[in-house]
Amino acid sequence: MIANTPKPPYYAVIFSTIRTTVDDGYAETAQRMEDLAKLQEGYLGLESARNEIGITVSYWESLEAIGKWKNNFEHTEAREKGRTLWYKKYQLRICKVEHEYGFEK
Repeated sequence: MIANTPKPPYYAVIFSTIRTTVDDGYAETAQRMEDLAKLQEGYLGLESARNEIGITVSYWESLEAIGKWKNNFEHTEAREKGRTLWYKKYQLRICKVEHEYGFEK
């Protein structure tokens, strides 16, 4: 699903990943992180896709909201498991969205 974001400006956190072969609770943790993020102040939406590379983009009202999410205790635990179990590599980028447009039939 494509996130329904407000008029810019807002922020996008782009999380690109390459997985290991270890599952060990990955799907459940990923779902928990999505559910938990939705409860965070400043959360605007999320889009995710996975093939050889996984890309998750979350949208936030402010850099402060992103910082609070980063420091959430459960999210911190999940990041550590990601480093030790689930990811061969990941890259995180934070961008300010200044303009957007779209199309829908």
